[in-house]
Amino acid sequence: MADQEIEQAAPVGIIGGSGLYALEGITDVTEHVIDTPFGKPSDALIGGRLGGRQIYFLPRHARGHRILPHELNHRANIHALRSLGVRWIIAVTAVGSLREEYKPRDIVLPDQFFDRTSRRTEHTFFGEGIAAHIAFAEPISGNLRRLLHEAAKKTHPQGVHDRGTYVNMDGPAFSTRAESETNRKLGFDVIGMTNLAEAKLAREAGIALATVAMITDYDCWKIEEEPVTAETVIAHLMANADAAKKLLAAVIPTIPPHPDWPEHRALDSALVTARSLWPEATARKLAVILGDRI
Repeated sequence: MADQEIEQAAPVGIIGGSGLYALEGITDVTEHVIDTPFGKPSDALIGGRLGGRQIYFLPRHARGHRILPHELNHRANIHALRSLGVRWIIAVTAVGSLREEYKPRDIVLPDQFFDRTSRRTEHTFFGEGIAAHIAFAEPISGNLRRLLHEAAKKTHPQGVHDRGTYVNMDGPAFSTRAESETNRKLGFDVIGMTNLAEAKLAREAGIALATVAMITDYDCWKIEEEPVTAETVIAHLMANADAAKKLLAAVIPTIPPHPDWPEHRALDSALVTARSLWPEATARKLAVILGDRI
């Protein structure tokens, strides 16, 4: 990209998962404390430039890992990123493997989700008089996932898996063995506690999102190994965080400057309620999401 095109490029958001609380190599660092109509995000957002591109980084569980998965305010997190102009999100997340060949410290780039969460009313911006139903058959941005795959093959040549299904549980406890075996029999590939809500809300907000799932354990189905514990996970988190940082530095310069992918226009065909019926208070609350539709 030419210098002027880079300067005008829409920002890229990075949501850091367990173990990824900060990014090195960012220049022109700024800190943004944001309050949204949905409350406060997990932490202050760190702005700056990485690979020549404006980025905003948000540690999902807050710096120091102070927020449990079921306590996350996903709406505030995505709204805060969108309010800063973010149109792409790379969501880095720790997961358990449900397949023998997906080993700890491998990277999986999922293309599907299965929802086992219980807080679905908090996984949409809409309601309160404005109805929208986004298309979600393909929940991950295919274009962004492909860019991640190309970069990952260079930065992490061993153990990169393209595509897979991420089953999202509530947590914070890890699975029972019966749950783990059931998820395997259903053909799911990895299990986590956070990413599905981010994907739904990003789609509503016109943001292209792709997930970098970093494997930390075999859940608890692999009976010849010790069941997963926080101590087991933490040892792999540190190695995974280093791999994620290299991948992010490689992929960010390849992301196009202008948001013209299908995900960026997802809301065009999703709004059901006629504009004349929108409650003005709700429209104001959703102004960042609705943009020039108001």
